[in-house]
Amino acid sequence: QVQLVESGGGLVQAGDSLRLSCTAAGRTLGSYTMAWFRQAPGKEREFVATVGWNGYGTNYAASVKGRFTISRDDARNTVYLQLNSLKPEDTAVYYCAARLPPGREYMYWGQGTQVTVSS
Repeated sequence: QVQLVESGGGLVQAGDSLRLSCTAAGRTLGSYTMAWFRQAPGKEREFVATVGWNGYGTNYAASVKGRFTISRDDARNTVYLQLNSLKPEDTAVYYCAARLPPGREYMYWGQGTQVTVSS
């Protein structure tokens, strides 16, 4: 079992930056593919970014590419999402998730952290 806890959300203005963290307990993340998703009010959850088990293989949603950066520090059992040039449409609850390759399903999810961007 893996417990994921997100932190770092908050209320910021458009153009500001935030860094979200996702720390795992119960198992080391080294073998897991990690991802961030988000869900805005009234919308379905959507993919944001993913990073492979070895730190390579990053992938981003088109809406955040060039503004967000996903990274991981396996020594700290933590995954990060750096959010730059934030826009009001980035407002959402951000979730981290873990899957164990070759499985394709994200088995473990955090509770989420709120990011609110004012215009």
